Amino acid sequence: MLEQLFDLVQQNSQQSVVENPDVPNEHNQEVINTLTSSITGGLQEQVQSGNISGLMGLLGGDSGTSAASLMNNPIVASIASNAIGAIVQKFGLNSQVAGSIVNSVLPGVLGAVIGQLNGQGGAAGNSGSGNGFDLGSLIQMGGGLFGGGNDQQGKPASGGIDLGGMLGGLFGGK
Repeated sequence: MLEQLFDLVQQNSQQSVVENPDVPNEHNQEVINTLTSSITGGLQEQVQSGNISGLMGLLGGDSGTSAASLMNNPIVASIASNAIGAIVQKFGLNSQVAGSIVNSVLPGVLGAVIGQLNGQGGAAGNSGSGNGFDLGSLIQMGGGLFGGGNDQQGKPASGGIDLGGMLGGLFGGK
């Protein structure tokens, strides 16, 4: 799923990063990587701080999937703030340019993830396509992102939160 998330960030970054004259071409890929790590880090931070219900609400689409509704969600606002700060610090862009990039990319990426997790957006649940998110891939990602899950050899990793069980409950499983 991390690769799929990275692909979504790349797809949503074409105009705001790659075609942006304020972002030097040699930094395009690094800015995209920073956006991806800001998203995953922000989600991890929510779990570590115990905001499971807020994260589950976000992933369940409680805030909606429009850009405006997502950016008003406190979790997304926190991710956006961290991403803007990281882009300003790492690449020396001014905060207005960094904010424009994040406000352009973040809602599209999270909206796609939420839509696909909730059976919208075409590729949901179709893990064979390589483009969709499904609960299995989210649970696998949980091993590296949230703790628990499986390690590199497919063995259960120690510690962490049972993200699979929580997501199963949210989406009608367990």
